[in-house]
Amino acid sequence: MHTLFQCYYYTNDMSKNKNLANNIIRLRKQKGLSQEKFARLSDVANNTIIKMESGENKNPTLETLQKVAKAFGVSVDELIN
Repeated sequence: MHTLFQCYYYTNDMSKNKNLANNIIRLRKQKGLSQEKFARLSDVANNTIIKMESGENKNPTLETLQKVAKAFGVSVDELIN
């Protein structure tokens, strides 16, 4: 449990960031969800989902990644790889 420090997923490896974006888009579309509906389902701000999908958000928090992964029913590792 991370109580004192907020953990971030960050990488200069653009392929990892692209994988994250592509995986979110693919999984969201498989579930037939709009970005807005998925944002509500995952309890993540719609703007954050938009930025993650576009690759603009290169360092989402671990908490955000966990929420997104949980909403898709996958692990964080599956989401980012």
